[in-house]
Amino acid sequence: MSASISSVLVANRGEIARRVFSTCRDLGIRTVAVYSDADAGAPFVGDADVAVRLPGNAPSDTYLRGDLVIAAALKAGADAIHPGYGFLSENAAFARDVAKAGLTWIGPAPDTIDSMGDKIRAKELMDKAGVPILSVDIEAVKKSAKKDWNGPLLVKASAGGGGRGMRIVSNAKDLEGELTAAGAEALSAFGDATVFVEPYLPTARHIEVQVMADTYGTCWIVGDRDCSIQRRHQKVVEEAPAPSVSDEVRKVLHDASRAAVEAVGYVGAGTVEFLVADAHLATGKAYFLEMNTRLQVEHPVSEEVFGVDLVAQQILVAEGKQLAAEPEGPKGHAIEVRLYAEDPADDWQPQTGTVRTFDVPDGPGLRVDSGIESGSVIGIHYDAMIAKVVAYGDNRAHAVRLLGDALRRTRLHGVTTNIDLLLGILGDDEFQAERVHTALLDERLADWSKPANGERAIRKAALAAAVAEAASSTANAKVLGRIPTAYRNVPSQERTRSYTVGTEEITVSYRGIRTGLVQSELEGVTIGAVTSTRVVLDDDGLTETYDVAVGVGWVDVDGPGGSFDFTPIPEFVDPADVIAEGSLLAPMPAAVMSVAVTEGQHVTKGDIVVVLEAMKMQHTITAPYDGVVTELSATAGAQVESGAVLAVIEGEAE
Repeated sequence: MSASISSVLVANRGEIARRVFSTCRDLGIRTVAVYSDADAGAPFVGDADVAVRLPGNAPSDTYLRGDLVIAAALKAGADAIHPGYGFLSENAAFARDVAKAGLTWIGPAPDTIDSMGDKIRAKELMDKAGVPILSVDIEAVKKSAKKDWNGPLLVKASAGGGGRGMRIVSNAKDLEGELTAAGAEALSAFGDATVFVEPYLPTARHIEVQVMADTYGTCWIVGDRDCSIQRRHQKVVEEAPAPSVSDEVRKVLHDASRAAVEAVGYVGAGTVEFLVADAHLATGKAYFLEMNTRLQVEHPVSEEVFGVDLVAQQILVAEGKQLAAEPEGPKGHAIEVRLYAEDPADDWQPQTGTVRTFDVPDGPGLRVDSGIESGSVIGIHYDAMIAKVVAYGDNRAHAVRLLGDALRRTRLHGVTTNIDLLLGILGDDEFQAERVHTALLDERLADWSKPANGERAIRKAALAAAVAEAASSTANAKVLGRIPTAYRNVPSQERTRSYTVGTEEITVSYRGIRTGLVQSELEGVTIGAVTSTRVVLDDDGLTETYDVAVGVGWVDVDGPGGSFDFTPIPEFVDPADVIAEGSLLAPMPAAVMSVAVTEGQHVTKGDIVVVLEAMKMQHTITAPYDGVVTELSATAGAQVESGAVLAVIEGEAE
């Protein structure tokens, strides 16, 4: 039997580190953090009792260095290591090294990690255990693809998940290229380029089962979760229990998960994932996808409906203790959304920058697991998730309503996020009717990505920004400070202010008089009380209050229509800031992985020019048209900022 754990080092960062620390505090266990240079000021570092620096920024130099993590644990006096998820959480060699160092590993046995971490081997084991699988022979597909295409197919990384190294192949001619690209991304993310192929079932559902097992043969089935709303094969919305699943299919899922646990002698927390066709029917089919030998990102929804702390159970099992009786449940419904710093309208490009404000309203049934706070910096080195926002209700409709309200009232400024997309999902008729599948997000993306409150809400917020800016200028004026805000000698003359909000430009106008401000553009809207931090508007008899923060180069507005970030457009542009036509710009801060052209080279539209990497994802910059590379600024291995000119291509017509 393992000794009682008194101090835990979390070999991870951000949200999951804070999550584990929270349970450790409840159990009276001392906590240790490790952190990279980029994370030196991150909230999770301050949450721990002590923290140990891992010099460097890249994961390969810090959080993926098992030797440094173990040395940190020994230095800090920890007697156990919790891996969280990602990074080293499914690295069997690391788990063995932890044990060799005399530390307790809070996770399954290394041999189990080996068995299930290799997804190809895991499928073979599940097939032998009688669990249905999806399988395609890559070599056979390559040989027959040109003659007898059996697509679409899905290429996946054997050693990882989270959408990395995953590609949909719709045409035979694309297979070789997608296999190569998937392997390169898998190698970068997981250190293993091995990939495999399975049939792609676009309208099936992604349903998973939470398991917890001990060394005494006890196995809990902690219910199921639906994770079908995905972008780029990465989960966006998760809920428990999985809705609209027939009793027959649910029994198959749970029985197959028990069989998986027994087949590998699994111990600890894990998740068995399935692709399910016709889940609502008694004749629905479930196919094993993979088993994640760690805690999942979406574990909070299972905790909420079963009333258990899965991290506490992980620690109990690691101490060699026996699980209690399987918890009853589920009771009620829980739903979680992943709030990302990314732009769905711009091909999901990850966003970086300082989060000026982050505040999710508190209340019954709401839970926020986050690695950031107001003032946190989101950089290029790690995943772009800001927070997991969870709502628990008596039923699904109640939980969805609670979550939607919380997101509408969330104050979040400084980076572009997917919050409008999340609101679009929660308010969608198909989603609310429980008709979900893995391709639904792609089908509904255009509708879901629209601003949640429409053009008028944006214009009113921009008006509040403009008059608050004017009030701020008046308050800070060294002379004429007593003149009313926006006052002009000729009151009929309107004042205008232009902003960018997202990728759009917006101009609002108003005029000032001695008795107050009157908006002259938006019909039915007048301006009441105005300060540099608060603006009151009257919209056809409805009073609305807007909180405003004015900074250098930005104005943040929170009001009934949501949160908006406005960037003032200067009236005059410095010629030095004009970017040459044909410039290819970095869409985000990133590392240059490779440069595929040379200066003076002729290129064809679609040719690869530069490959970037940011937040563990590769981004390919291609030629927008036929032409010649007249300038080349990018060099392999360099770091570039968002908006940096990578190359200039002069079109052939020029």
